[in-house]
Amino acid sequence: MPDIYTPREMMEKLISFPTVSDVSNLELIDFVEDYLAGHGVESHRVYDETGEKANLYAVIGPNVEGGVVLSGHTDVVPVKGQAWKTDPFVVTEKDGKLYGRGTCDMKGFNALGLALVPEMLKANLKRPIQIALSYDEEVGCLGAPFMISDMVANLPRASAVIVGEPSMMQVVSGHKGAIGFTTRVKGFEIHSSLMHQGVSAVMTATRLVEWLRQRFEENMAETPNDIDAMFEPPFTTLHVGLFKGGSASNITALNASFSCDIRCPASQDPMDWFTRYKAYVAEVEAEIQAIHPEAKITVTARDVNPALKPEHEGAAEALARRITGDNGTHVVSYGTEAGQFQREGYSVVVCGPGSIDQAHQPNEFITIEQFEAGEAFLRRLIETLKE
Repeated sequence: MPDIYTPREMMEKLISFPTVSDVSNLELIDFVEDYLAGHGVESHRVYDETGEKANLYAVIGPNVEGGVVLSGHTDVVPVKGQAWKTDPFVVTEKDGKLYGRGTCDMKGFNALGLALVPEMLKANLKRPIQIALSYDEEVGCLGAPFMISDMVANLPRASAVIVGEPSMMQVVSGHKGAIGFTTRVKGFEIHSSLMHQGVSAVMTATRLVEWLRQRFEENMAETPNDIDAMFEPPFTTLHVGLFKGGSASNITALNASFSCDIRCPASQDPMDWFTRYKAYVAEVEAEIQAIHPEAKITVTARDVNPALKPEHEGAAEALARRITGDNGTHVVSYGTEAGQFQREGYSVVVCGPGSIDQAHQPNEFITIEQFEAGEAFLRRLIETLKE
């Protein structure tokens, strides 16, 4: 007999896998693959280059065009250093809330889709549901592009993609695009009393950080256009989160590095900002190499995540609004794989249970009310695909 799970039981199972982004997710993938196979559903893996992580996708229903993709990620953010009051990898119910790492972001949504597979199979769907589970979303949506490319090559085109990130079941039609990058500066060491003969990697790096800060200030002062005005904040942000450098207070620093992310509303392209930044880097590098030819600056992009752009009469938005009854206009500043699906020609929205305010937090939770709202949404989706 195939295994049957309630949505709550499925969430408890998924939460029990500690799939923090810096470890393998294969134990969870093995479970999902075996569970689907038990119901006669074939799934397909798309591995990363190490073979230690994998995306997984599957089709429930007829292998025809016009279906709906339910997209979610399998990884979660770390719990180390956070003040948890419960075991983060055991679902704990208290005061109408379900606590655990990933309950909200976003194993709750994944659990709903998987738990309802038996009902999908019994429903005699006219159009399929395609389940898509990716790795390393939390560190830059790294896995989803490979999965999406494989789906494009091997599956009939779905008419809509629903990314189940927590949106309080509101239909989100747009989110910011982003690029994350690391800048490394190599200077030339010399005693600080003769610093004019050396190159301080730290002081050079701070010039670059200051350029980023000035652009942020300029953006904040501008009047946003109609599209950008929907976002909070309604402008491009440039943020430096980590900075390292130097070895002693009286030596010009040999090395310095910092990480930055640039997040743009849908009207702008993060790659354009990256190009502007690298142009300024080239100017600064020429100056420091004039002092010493061994000095250099290296900029490495870690991840690029395109924006989700609001679609005019988009199929995904129309479907989600029909099911939820939500006719409001919603955009968010966080990123998802939605823009990556849209880039490949899919119609996409973000719509999932829970609040983004709980994501990544200690004592993460989803309310039972929101979990049940997500379940009701998917049951109505099943009914819609029978028509």
